[in-house]
Amino acid sequence: MRRGNIIKLVALVLFVAVAVALSIKPLVDPAKGIPLGLDLRGGVHLVLQAEPNKNGALITSDEMDKAKAIIAKRVNDLGVSEPIVQVDYDKKRVVVDLAGITDPDKAVDILKTTAKLTFRDPKGNIVLQGDELTDARAGQGQDPNQGFIVNLTFSSDGTKKFTDLTTKYIGQQIGIYLDDKLLKNPEVRMPITNGQAYIDHYATLEAAAKDAVLMRSGSLPVSMSIAEKRQVGASLGIDSLHKSIKAGIYGLIFIFLFMLVFYRLPGVVADFSLIVYGLIVLWIFWMFRVVLTLPGIAGFILSIGMAVDFNIIIYERVKEEVLAGKSLRAGIESGFSRAFITVIDAHVTTFIAAMTLYYFGTGSIKGFALTLGVGIIASLFTAITFTRFVLRLIVGISPKLETTWFGVRRAI
Repeated sequence: MRRGNIIKLVALVLFVAVAVALSIKPLVDPAKGIPLGLDLRGGVHLVLQAEPNKNGALITSDEMDKAKAIIAKRVNDLGVSEPIVQVDYDKKRVVVDLAGITDPDKAVDILKTTAKLTFRDPKGNIVLQGDELTDARAGQGQDPNQGFIVNLTFSSDGTKKFTDLTTKYIGQQIGIYLDDKLLKNPEVRMPITNGQAYIDHYATLEAAAKDAVLMRSGSLPVSMSIAEKRQVGASLGIDSLHKSIKAGIYGLIFIFLFMLVFYRLPGVVADFSLIVYGLIVLWIFWMFRVVLTLPGIAGFILSIGMAVDFNIIIYERVKEEVLAGKSLRAGIESGFSRAFITVIDAHVTTFIAAMTLYYFGTGSIKGFALTLGVGIIASLFTAITFTRFVLRLIVGISPKLETTWFGVRRAI
């Protein structure tokens, strides 16, 4: 049993060491590593102002949603990694943050032009313009096999053209294009003469609603002008990143020393668990392409402090159990059981706060909340599961360990 625990512990340490060594390069790779936000990578910050409609009507929230959808699509066409596109409904503005952009003027020219929606026959000829589509709305199909649909409504002129189109090309596909890029390619099943059509077989309502917004934009264009253009230098972002990393390293060194001095052997286990915790969080960031910003780094560092705090709560409970006369093995089991509810409560309440910030916040606030939430989940695993597993291995190797190694001044 003892030999088996020694082998497991050594194998675990070697596995973590190799994981750390293999993780450094992919995680920090500028092209494929954890994506960095505007404040760390540099780029351009744009504020696009919606211009009044030609007929003098007030700009509606629906029009602003269309403008946002169009701009977000064009940003994706630019190949920008993890852009941030937000709407200020009161000021009728769209705020865009583009990290890594080297030619901001080109991005501005692409983003501020008015979208063009067209319907094309199978040969690629334009047969309908976007202004002949009066409405497009997402909904649930009447037949369950249809899935979610987008209902289309055409103007009187559009109805005539669409009637001719659908009569001529039954069994063939009609292309719907936005800015000369294919948006949807539905098949004509029968002549449609009443100006009411639908596109079916969307997997989700969200996907149908997204296309509906883009299609409606053809009939209600919103011209945009540049209200603000600010370039963030890459050197400023790199300097901020270096300072954040340096602060994080100093903080980790202090935490490691604190745990070693006050908790002895459990402190070593806690430091080891923190390394595992950091690996888990960073790999989650990498796999889900979480954009790392300065507020996001702050949330990550805060979650590290919480992970240490949870270990302290657990160790204090273990010390109380040992001082009450229990053996070291029994004290560990009882201490973890007593601390479990406290640790879970702290995790749940903080996680709820983080998710509230993420749901109601915008931009950098979302980044802070997301990294904090991910950190809370990872710290729960390391504090309750991983740390307990390692302590069990250590006690299994030597059940007669001196309790002073656990910060308790009483020999067993």
